[in-house]
Amino acid sequence: MIMRTRNGERVLIQQHDHGFISGEAARNFNPDLAGGTKRWEEVVLAAYEHDRAWIGLDHTPIWNDADAEPFTFMDYPIVPKLAFYRIGLDEIERMNPYAALLCSLHFVSFFRTEEQPEIIQFLRHERSRQARIREQLDGIDDHAVTEHFRLLQFCDDLSLYVCLNEPGAAKEDEFPWYQDGFERTEAFNSETGTQLVAEWASETEVRVTPFPFIAPFTTKLRSKAVPDALVEAVGIGKAYRQTEWTEQTLTFIR
Repeated sequence: MIMRTRNGERVLIQQHDHGFISGEAARNFNPDLAGGTKRWEEVVLAAYEHDRAWIGLDHTPIWNDADAEPFTFMDYPIVPKLAFYRIGLDEIERMNPYAALLCSLHFVSFFRTEEQPEIIQFLRHERSRQARIREQLDGIDDHAVTEHFRLLQFCDDLSLYVCLNEPGAAKEDEFPWYQDGFERTEAFNSETGTQLVAEWASETEVRVTPFPFIAPFTTKLRSKAVPDALVEAVGIGKAYRQTEWTEQTLTFIR
């Protein structure tokens, strides 16, 4: 779950809905900036589906007593999270092995330490999956994998930028992760070799500079704005179920 707070309510966004925005970004991305069109539909699929592991975890929010907030993707307990990561990656592999390879690389990149036994086991399993898929897919292009993995990470980051910020937020008020641009995007900017940067042009428009997409495009993001008073009255699970879905219109512009 992705969360931001405002005016007596919590805006909650399911990870798979965030993944939809990632997929929309990939579908509209200029393939010439990311190695061409070979395996392009598989890359787009990976972007759309990369967080499907969270579908079960996000069905009902869980309360974090220590922080008096719902758990989010940043602090969700590691053991169930890793179990669902594997389930989600298994499902993606059944859909398309190349998409699963990209998503597995993405999930493995989250972990900077291998000290916890559960993390060690997860990383071993995923590295085995990656080796198996590479062997299965004849003539796999390592350079293309690198380019496609970089694109998946950018699409994930761009969607998180949207989800973590209030629509129309001023640059100085943005969530700090992406205020200065998106890491690893220099390769998408052949003119200056600097990172791609996003900013809110209005409450419904996000400008990306330099513009990496084929053309401006419009999409929608689902969320629930759960009132704090309702959470206090009935608990986070019931409050979430009782809150109606809302849709945010987003246009990515030059």
